[in-house]
Parts: sequence; C-alpha cells; structure tokens
Amino acid sequence: MRAETQNTVEAIQKSLHLLAQRMDWETAKHRLEEFDAMIEDPNLWNDPARAQKLMRERQQLMEAVSTYETISRDLNDNVELIELGEMEDDKDVVAEAEAALKALGEKAAAKELEALLDGEADGNDTFLEINAGAGGTEACDWAEMLQRMYVRWAEKRGYKVELQSEEAGAEAGIKSASYRISGPNAYGWLKSESGVHRLVRISPFGKGTRETSFASIWVYPVVDDNIEIEVPANEIRIDTYRSSGAGGQHVNTTDSAVRITHIPTGIVVTSSMKSQHQNREAAMNALKARLYQMELDKRNAAITAAHENKGDAGWGNQIRSYVLQPYQMVKDLRTQHETSDTQGVLDGDLDGFMAATLAQQVAGKSRADAQGD
Repeated sequence: MRAETQNTVEAIQKSLHLLAQRMDWETAKHRLEEFDAMIEDPNLWNDPARAQKLMRERQQLMEAVSTYETISRDLNDNVELIELGEMEDDKDVVAEAEAALKALGEKAAAKELEALLDGEADGNDTFLEINAGAGGTEACDWAEMLQRMYVRWAEKRGYKVELQSEEAGAEAGIKSASYRISGPNAYGWLKSESGVHRLVRISPFGKGTRETSFASIWVYPVVDDNIEIEVPANEIRIDTYRSSGAGGQHVNTTDSAVRITHIPTGIVVTSSMKSQHQNREAAMNALKARLYQMELDKRNAAITAAHENKGDAGWGNQIRSYVLQPYQMVKDLRTQHETSDTQGVLDGDLDGFMAATLAQQVAGKSRADAQGD
C-alpha cells in the first residue's frame, strides 16, 4: 500500500476513534434498546416536551451509530480491495479503491467535526446579526459583502435563510442586518463567527486609496421549546416605526417594524417583516435568544472570554482579517488558519475557518475540564 494511501487509512481510523468516543460506542447499542423500550410506553406523549427530547436523542444516536458502522465497513472493504488488487497486479482495482478511500477520508473528517458539535444549543437554529463598524461608507459596503458571504454559506448547506431586519447605509451597503438561519447544527457552525471582521482593500468609491473597514458579527441560538426564558413585561419597551431598509423585496416600508428594548441589559432587537404581529413575535424570539446567549456565555466564561470582550468594531478587536490589497489573504487571528483564496471565502467558503475554530474551542474545553478535575 502506498504511503499516501496508508496515511488516508490512518486518518480515517483516527476519525472513527473520535466518533466512537463521542457517542460512547461500548454502550451505544444498549442505549438504543432503552430508547426503543421508552418510545413504546403508551404514556410517553402525555409529556410532549419530554417525548420530543427523547425522540431527538434517539435519532441522533441512531445516526451516529449508522455513520460509524458505514465508515468502518467502507474502510475495511476498500483496504481489502487494494490488497487484492496489489496481489493480482490489477492497477485499475487499486486506483478505484484508493479514490474511494480518499472520498471516505473527507466524509470521515466532516463527520468527526460534526461530532464535536455537542454543546447545549449547537443543534439549534440561529440568529445572525451584521453591523457596520468604523469606516463610514466603506464599512457599510463591507457589511453588505459579509451579508452576501454568510447567506451564500448558508444556502450552500441547504439551510433556510430568513431576513429579519435590514437598515441601509447612507450612501451604499448596509448599516445592519439580522437573519434567522435554520438547519441542522446552524448555531454550532456559526457561533465561531461572532466578533469583528476587518477588511483591507483599495476603495471602490473613487478614492484610489487603501482603506481599512470593520464590521461586527453576532451569532446567538434560537431558543427552542425545551429552553424556558421568561421576560417580564415590565422589563421591556416595545416601539413601532417605519423601516428604512433597502426596499424592494427585502423589507416593507410600512409602520409595522418593531423594536424591543430589554431595559435591564440594554439589549435592542428589531424586526421589519410583513406584519406587526409577525414582527412582535420575531423580535421577542430574538430577545429571548440574546438573553439565552448571555447565559451560555456566563456558563462558559473561560472559553468565550474573547467573545464577551470583543468590544467595538474597530482596531484591536478583530477575529479575522480579509486583505484584498496589496496581497490576497484571509487569516483568522485566533487559530492562524489562512487562505489566499479570498474570492472563495467571500463566496461563502467558510468551512475551513469554522472547523479550525471549533477544534480549538473543543481543545480548550478539554484542557479546562482536565484542570478542573
């Protein structure tokens, strides 16, 4: 077996080992039997919330077991094919099996990363907020570029993307935009994007000078039915206003937009969809999600300190730098992950950055747990 192929086999075996650890392979089959017994209980649906939670957990475990077994079987089958092809000097069989192993390696690596998404809210849908920072018109244009980047990323994954609100820039771009993004592990993947994003480029607005612009991203999970967040009526102020977005298909221009201010924390959320009733509900959901994110941050203060202290969207607070001039480079300042394919990144190719940050967060959590023991 060629050295490159042997490295692929070892990488797949490493991924399988992690997958087995994350689901506790030794007890997985027994736990599935327990789940099957529980769902046969005729009284299960007397408590719908508990029943739905149980069904989700069972489905997740079933998928984890199936993934592990499929990758293991395909690995063994292709290794045997390579050995057989080499014995019979059949280069076509060897080449076909090696190609299959390479594809399997990519699948195993992706599943390994998904297995790391085991945080309390990682599986939830998410809200994504984009706000222009220092840099005036340049920053508003940069915020719109980020808007396009994240929408493309989400659509490539097959996620549902819903615009909640949008405020246009004075001359170009956007001052802010808020989205709800729905799909498996949407929050788990996007949570690492919270922070300040810095752009360096030649100004497209006729100045001909190199400009630095900033925009901030804030990601927080949609609160599902299993997470109870109470917001007393006397702690909020609700205002209606005429939205000032880009118009057209993006936002309406009636007086139905809603702004909710949470008085104790100063959190402000807005929604400017079709009806005032829709907007009240959407804004309240966004507020609950923000409050829940604050609670998550408190619980994980050691890991999320950088997020909590990200400060204003300006110098010294950025998590990622996008340089278009004088050279092409996107670099994450937390993980040092970088690429010269700036256009690919701006077209939504963000998985490498998210994976690197996720792996770093998991490693940091593991060290924190070890120190606490």
